Amino acid sequence: MPEKLSYQHRPSAEPLLGRTLGEHFELIAKQEGDKCAVVDKPRGLRLSYAELNEKANKFARGLMKLGIVQGDRVGIWSTNNVEWIITQLATAKIGAILVNINPAYRVHELEYALLQSGVKLLVLIPGFKGDEYLEMLRQLAPELITEAKDHTTVCPDLKQLILIDPKSEYSRINNLLNFDVVCELGDTVPPEDLVEVSESLQFDDAINIQYTSGTTGFPKGVTLSHHNLLNNSLYGAEAMGINRDSRMCIPMPFYHCGGMVIGTLSTLCTGAQVVIPAPSFNPEKTMEAVQAERCTHLIGVPTMFIEQLEHPRFSEFDFSSLRSGFMAGAPCPVELMRQVQTKMNLTELVIIYGQTECSPIITSTTASDPLELRATSVGKVIPHLEIKIVDPETGKTVAIGEQGEICSRGYAVMLGYWMNENATKESVDLSGWLHTGDLGKMDTSGYVHITGRKKDMIIRGGENIYPREIEEVLHGHSAIAQAQVFGIPDKRLGEEVACWLQAKTGVAVDTQDVKLWLKERVAYFKIPTHFKVVQEFPMTVTGKVQKHMMREMMIKELGLEAVANIETA
Repeated sequence: MPEKLSYQHRPSAEPLLGRTLGEHFELIAKQEGDKCAVVDKPRGLRLSYAELNEKANKFARGLMKLGIVQGDRVGIWSTNNVEWIITQLATAKIGAILVNINPAYRVHELEYALLQSGVKLLVLIPGFKGDEYLEMLRQLAPELITEAKDHTTVCPDLKQLILIDPKSEYSRINNLLNFDVVCELGDTVPPEDLVEVSESLQFDDAINIQYTSGTTGFPKGVTLSHHNLLNNSLYGAEAMGINRDSRMCIPMPFYHCGGMVIGTLSTLCTGAQVVIPAPSFNPEKTMEAVQAERCTHLIGVPTMFIEQLEHPRFSEFDFSSLRSGFMAGAPCPVELMRQVQTKMNLTELVIIYGQTECSPIITSTTASDPLELRATSVGKVIPHLEIKIVDPETGKTVAIGEQGEICSRGYAVMLGYWMNENATKESVDLSGWLHTGDLGKMDTSGYVHITGRKKDMIIRGGENIYPREIEEVLHGHSAIAQAQVFGIPDKRLGEEVACWLQAKTGVAVDTQDVKLWLKERVAYFKIPTHFKVVQEFPMTVTGKVQKHMMREMMIKELGLEAVANIETA
């Protein structure tokens, strides 16, 4: 009898929805009407479904007034707020492609995202964590910020800026409009014009670009459609048991696929309530929001749950309203899963596994799964998707219980990487299978267990970090001959970034100076925590650098053996 292969397909009695995101939200808004849709706690703002839909329609018409048409790229560079959600819905209603920009981006990372996607209009906040966004933009598109006409723009496609919560000192800047002013502009465009545009859209149209770190040193723009996002968000809601009476606290960043799709969209497309606890993750604000709004659902990466559990005020908060949510984005220690269930009342919490390239959910546990299974696996493939595990060398499907690369196929697979056909072909094969680069095993019941990664990507607190990207930057340092970046285990973040450096002959390298130098060139979460200056790297006989040896040596030097042996889901 032939061996059973590691392949699963999840049929469903519920068909996929062939609607655009705008069509679906219009239906939900009509059904829910005066029911609260969004609570923006920092602003003290509450919007009903009818109000949220009206603001999204006004902003959509305002964008039309500014010349934004289907297929134009509209960037958003902001922390979490209600305007983020309004922009997301508005762009979907007119078929513009929303480009998510990480609030932690430095100038050169911002430049790449704006240039590569061809952003025409950028919605932004004034700044974040001491970074002045308009000053950063002044370096890239000076003619948008100043009166001077003798500058050469780095971003020729960028024509308009829309500022959320503008301050008085920005009032004289050219090409800068207040978010609310754009909504007012929408009143000058007949509502039927928006209806006509919305009805012309197809559910397979691209509406979102999300940048992932790149193994070649450059991020790749994952391009997703209405169909990708709407259906995946609804199956995320199903996995978490979200219904119209649910109240979802979202501390995850909206620019991230987890916060945007399994957070806001899973909630709003079901008729439930979104609660924004803070502009960016704050454990105390998150717990305050859960208690004040009697949230039923809470989501996050493991780091977020750890910081709440270890907060000195943790015992003061009431978590009795909580029941479900998800943990994803990084390996989840089994003991953490148990603590979250017992101490935070998240008895139905599920583990979700996926990738931005798959909208993002591929597999999920369920609330009905036994506790031990929910704590030690990432569940089964979600409805309407296929999953298989293949030998990374031959591409053949492996037998049940054997390790291989996880592949997924179905409606959730991205349209491709924006303007990067070669990278798309490397990730999605001719049969439509997305090759995740993650290694895992499938058991006889179809549950998947993650065992490692085919490539050396680091997942630090839910952020995907590719060493090559940081290495490329470090190689531009005048004192560095070579740099090797890799991940080492960390109890709080899952992984931390480590770096071994070789100095150029006759030159000394000060690692603190290197850190400061990197701070101006990469997002904070990519900066290595641990540096080591070495004379040579461990090599194979054929001259290949052995990063796994560096990792093992750093684990021993830093006394991280116990952390490295923590069991994860």
